[in-house]
Amino acid sequence: MLVDSHCHLDFPEFEGELDAVVSRAQDAGVGWMLTICTKVSELDRVLALAERHDNIYCSVGIHPHEAASEPEVSAGHLVRLAAHPKVVGIGETGLDYHYEHSPREDQQRSFRAHIAAARESGLPLIVHTRSADEDTEAILAEEQVRGAFSGLLHCFTAGHRLAERAVEFGFYVSFSGILTFKKSDHIRATARALPLERILVETDAPYLAPEPKRGKRNEPAFTALTAARLAEIRGLEVDAIARATTDNFFRLFTKAQAAGGASCG
Repeated sequence: MLVDSHCHLDFPEFEGELDAVVSRAQDAGVGWMLTICTKVSELDRVLALAERHDNIYCSVGIHPHEAASEPEVSAGHLVRLAAHPKVVGIGETGLDYHYEHSPREDQQRSFRAHIAAARESGLPLIVHTRSADEDTEAILAEEQVRGAFSGLLHCFTAGHRLAERAVEFGFYVSFSGILTFKKSDHIRATARALPLERILVETDAPYLAPEPKRGKRNEPAFTALTAARLAEIRGLEVDAIARATTDNFFRLFTKAQAAGGASCG
């Protein structure tokens, strides 16, 4: 069974259809999902969704797009929110200099608060980074010196150097449907080169549906398409990719295992 390690099941695109979406995911061999909080102000909605389904976990955090519009939260506040049994990660957080919906200073301040929360709680950090490789690497490196923390780069589209540095920091790297796009040779090269024990798969649903579903609403069932492409890139059977990425997920998100998850062995 696969894990969709990053999706947004609370988004309006899934309203009124969530049970069917979860059912289709299970039929496609996707046994678990991690639905991601992007606004602390909407955490209750995310938690309610995770509480309804044994195989759905969630995170707590503020997306860099929302760093200026959301009320500023302290690391301590994030840690308290993360005490909920279904919250298994901190984020998503990070830096997005492509759209810059929030000033860079606000993004960086929020990023560091989330890192402190990950360090204090022991939960992994879920990092969004786009067009911000240098600052992402610099902040992660600075903060590692202050005290270790685990995490992953989600929906990886950055340069290979950042992926290598992330692995040096003990991080994991997650690949989305972008891995299947025709112009993603550089991402496939990174997916081929990284240690298999550091790789996860995801959808980022409802966005970024993989080929041949590109242009449609993405959903967790499509994790299987990305996993199949990853298997092709690595020269492995799909079952081997499923076992590896699922084991990796539960090794990183240890609280998910404690809450009832189990790896494929």
